[in-house]
Amino acid sequence: MESKELLRSALKDFFGFDGFKGQQEEIILNIFNKKNTFVIMPTGAGKSLCYQLPAIALPGTAIIISPLIALMKNQVDAVRAFSGTDGVAEFLNSSLSKTDIRRVKASVSDGITKMLYVAPESLGKQENIDFLRSVPISFVAVDEAHCISEWGHDFRPEYRKIRQMVQDIGDVPIIALTATATPKVQLDIMKNLQMNEASVFKSSFNRPNLYYEVRPKINAVKSIIKYIKDNMGKSGIIYTLSRKKAEELAEILVANGIKAAPYHAGLDSSVRVQNQDKFLMEDVDVIVATIAFGMGIDKPDVRFVIHYDIPKSIESYYQETGRAGRDGLEGVCIAYYSEKDIQKLQKFMKDKPVSEKEIGHLLLHEVVAYVESAACRRKQILHYFGESFDESGCHNMCDSCRHPRPSVKVLDEVVKLLSIVKKLGKKFDFDHILNFMMGELTPEIEAYGHHRTAEFGSGKTEGVIFWKSLLKQALLRNFFLKDIENYGLLKIGSQGEAYLADPYAFEFVPDYDYSEAAREDENESQQGEALDSRLFEMLRDLRKKVAKEKNLPPYVIFQDPSLEEMATNYPINLQELQNVSGVGPGKATKFGRPFLELIARYVEENEIERPEDLVVKSTVNKSGVKVFIIGGIDRKMPLTELARSKNLSYDQVIDEIQTIVDSGTKVNIDYHINNVMDTELQEEAYDYFRSADSADIQSAARELGDDFTEEDLKLIRIKFLSEQAN
Repeated sequence: MESKELLRSALKDFFGFDGFKGQQEEIILNIFNKKNTFVIMPTGAGKSLCYQLPAIALPGTAIIISPLIALMKNQVDAVRAFSGTDGVAEFLNSSLSKTDIRRVKASVSDGITKMLYVAPESLGKQENIDFLRSVPISFVAVDEAHCISEWGHDFRPEYRKIRQMVQDIGDVPIIALTATATPKVQLDIMKNLQMNEASVFKSSFNRPNLYYEVRPKINAVKSIIKYIKDNMGKSGIIYTLSRKKAEELAEILVANGIKAAPYHAGLDSSVRVQNQDKFLMEDVDVIVATIAFGMGIDKPDVRFVIHYDIPKSIESYYQETGRAGRDGLEGVCIAYYSEKDIQKLQKFMKDKPVSEKEIGHLLLHEVVAYVESAACRRKQILHYFGESFDESGCHNMCDSCRHPRPSVKVLDEVVKLLSIVKKLGKKFDFDHILNFMMGELTPEIEAYGHHRTAEFGSGKTEGVIFWKSLLKQALLRNFFLKDIENYGLLKIGSQGEAYLADPYAFEFVPDYDYSEAAREDENESQQGEALDSRLFEMLRDLRKKVAKEKNLPPYVIFQDPSLEEMATNYPINLQELQNVSGVGPGKATKFGRPFLELIARYVEENEIERPEDLVVKSTVNKSGVKVFIIGGIDRKMPLTELARSKNLSYDQVIDEIQTIVDSGTKVNIDYHINNVMDTELQEEAYDYFRSADSADIQSAARELGDDFTEEDLKLIRIKFLSEQAN
């Protein structure tokens, strides 16, 4: 009883809270009783308090092992904000000077520091182990404990040495905490930390305030900009897989009037800290980041998390989406999915060790199963973490429940599927069963002789989407169990056996076909992003008139794709026009005025509501390569040298120069053309482009004959367009 009163008093006095959430009190009492404790609790459920409060209340210093320097700093700042004494929490890592290290150790020795945050690398240093042996330690907390497991999404080899380090310090209890742990990861953590007798506290992984949605990756940048502009002023995080994409996307958002900044491990640490602080202080609304961002970020009002690239595992997805709505209010989680992204991730794994590759492929398989399935998203996530959930409890907080697709009634098909898996035995995974149903003769099927089985290929009539969907549905209903010790091999569970003994019909929804969805979306965006065919014809007539006045071919003024974009987005000022593809500032200034006047008049007369939020402004000359090439041409550098400097082929440099000219920038490559072509041939090709109906190189080659290579014609086309169009 005394312990409970002490804890509640500390909770109120130090943290200012009147009561505990969920299992917090039980967990903290368990630590008070010096028992090993394993806490599996979702992001935002108050995990940190489970070790912070006992650290304050117990005698001695608690060691908190944390994986990232930025995370430690954030957590230390958060604890200090509650206390009048800065020294109550300190960190010990490679960012500190020798003077700082001496100051921190003195604060621990004097009993001022109640929480010492360390990275496993720092904890492993002998001088630190010797020091920690000499001071009273209350317990060791292993935060982000999933880093221990090779099956976890942030595996850190140093984490696997923690048990030995703790033993070297002394006989102290361990509390391991994680926001994501599948049954496999949970076993791995407990085994590695030798805490099989630990008390396990597992909270529900359900975050009822989060809305989950998956979209096909079609016009994703435009879709993201539209979403953010519809939710201006709200805080959000966009995750990408590459540093380059994080920077590019941040630049595009800024160009479109959105306060955004990038965050990734390749940025200078001062820039990273600055961008993170701007986000926390609301000077920036959106952070575009790789997975380096977000661990331990205590920003409760993140309103949306967008995955521009699909993550490598469900754990990553759950933890990253978990950064939305930590205050219990709105949290929208949108993921963009493309089969090409999965292929890219698979390629990244090809050089990894075999076991790591197999784990990576299996985790990726789970991600694909999640995004393609039309079943309740919440049910799938919770099932992945070993939790049963009735989809009626989703309350339409995922796209599958909010916009349900037609269902299919099944009975015989389920019996057939279960019977086949039972007949084949326990040695086969999801893909093997699927290939068997579809009659795909893979090396594995041939090796086991399964192609000689009567049922081989018996699922062709229903098709691959149907069987993929039914397999996932059977897993969600626990008819099948995945052997977590053996890379996802399927076996019939007790519920599957019960179903075979007494089968019944049920309805399920077949998977999304993203290839089909992609085609539909493309068709929609092409037809009806609303190309205004009447305006397009008016713009073509105007182009013909302007071309005649200037004695130039019409394509020199604006090419058809540029006119199509104008007839879709209705630009009415120079800023909007120069962001139309193939226009740029030069062309917009030189030819744009009559086109803008025509569009503005047309919009007013026809009372057209312009889709301003869909006019995505690109970042002008955002490519460092283009800037380098323009500068090189100004200095009359040989084009071959330009190519070599940027590790490009000569043809690639020519293509880059063509893109620069098409966007309205004037360049002068006469110095290069004069070195490779006779004046007479130059004039002949130049005259051809002056009178031609199009700038097509193949047409020019057919007309002009063998005296010209395609490379020659490309150079003259650049010269002609630069001089006449820009």
